[in-house]
Amino acid sequence: MAMSAAERQATYRSRRSTAGENGERRLNTWISTGAALALKRLAAYHGKTQRQILDDLLLDAEEDILHRLHSDEAAFNQFLEPNRKDLGR
Repeated sequence: MAMSAAERQATYRSRRSTAGENGERRLNTWISTGAALALKRLAAYHGKTQRQILDDLLLDAEEDILHRLHSDEAAFNQFLEPNRKDLGR
């Protein structure tokens, strides 16, 4: 018997966590209209998907912070694990 659309979707989603180099995570959120339009414009301008733009922006922002924190071990650790209370600060 053929799988239903819901079963195909469930199978697809279950494989996403192991896709690519380090798996993938689902993000489902609302953003302002201005941010959504900016994302659309950035994607079109750079010839990338909106997902690629979001990935680039987030990873670039994190890289900038990590670069600035490299000499402060406590701040670096706090950034990597913000919910741990025993890291100082």
